[in-house]
Amino acid sequence: MLLEGIDYYINTDGNFVFTEAYHLKRGYCCKNKCLHCPWGYGREKQDNKSKDK
Repeated sequence: MLLEGIDYYINTDGNFVFTEAYHLKRGYCCKNKCLHCPWGYGREKQDNKSKDK
């Protein structure tokens, strides 16, 4: 059973958006570039190197 506000919320466009908590409960990445993906799938990797020399 999904709980609104815990597992998902409905955005301003009326779409269901799964939360990080839901994804962690499910236990795997679906590779759909979800907004709250705890595995970071589809997001740009952050460059930790400083650009200043």
